[in-house]
Amino acid sequence: MSVLVGLVIAIGSMLGGFVAMGGHLIVIWQPWEYVIICGMAAGTFVIANPMKTVVDSGRASLEALTGKVPKRKDYLALLGLLHALMRELKNKPRNEVEPHLDDPANSELFKAYPDVAKNIDLVMFICDYARLILIGNARSHEIEALMDEEIGSQRRDALKPYGAITTVAEALPALGIVAAVLGIVKAMGALDQSPQILGGLIGAALVGTFVGIFLSYGMLAPFAIKVKTTREKQGRVYVIVKQSLLAYMNGAVPQIAVEHGRKGISSGDRPTIDEVENATVTGGAQREAA
Repeated sequence: MSVLVGLVIAIGSMLGGFVAMGGHLIVIWQPWEYVIICGMAAGTFVIANPMKTVVDSGRASLEALTGKVPKRKDYLALLGLLHALMRELKNKPRNEVEPHLDDPANSELFKAYPDVAKNIDLVMFICDYARLILIGNARSHEIEALMDEEIGSQRRDALKPYGAITTVAEALPALGIVAAVLGIVKAMGALDQSPQILGGLIGAALVGTFVGIFLSYGMLAPFAIKVKTTREKQGRVYVIVKQSLLAYMNGAVPQIAVEHGRKGISSGDRPTIDEVENATVTGGAQREAA
């Protein structure tokens, strides 16, 4: 929603200011200039990126438009799952915990948190490191280094759409100049026409420069930042898992371990201690009773 509101403000201010200065909107409407610029931008985007990144860029754009980032309830569900899992690790033998980790899709523990369970990559991340903890031979600093490496790799992959979109945004002013040059070439072929016709052709050519700059700095570059912010917020859940499991490995009881994870949540979305307690201790007790 914020993306659409921002676009309305930007485009409205630009067009409104142009009209207020006495300009005519019909002058800006040069469809073939738009076709040249947008077509070249799309072509260079496909050339520069593997198809996986192209597809993921579409997915990332949709996520940015819809604001698909973890909310407070999602963090509470994640902390609740981690608390329940750490209680299993602490209180039950290995043969009773392993089925949850080997087949999380059919695990009652994971089924109790469907919003977390649908994130397959996150579930695999949790299960992989919980399995290492269950084995019992791993050291916490070794696990931390391994987690940092995997989180870093995951972040690089998640931000590839941001880099791809940014590259196109940086190229758009130059692509606008290409469209403008083509328009000037067309105008040069009409030097024998009246000044009114020639002026219209030159004005149409200059629209290409305007469109390239506006699409770059007014739309695509800010949208790339939105994509980056969205993906970084999505990746924050891995840091929460890391902090919680490492605290547990270092001797913290499950309730204290999830507090380490809670501190990794940004202040605007961070649930209170009481909310976490209701989602873990109280909620866990209710599930066990059920």
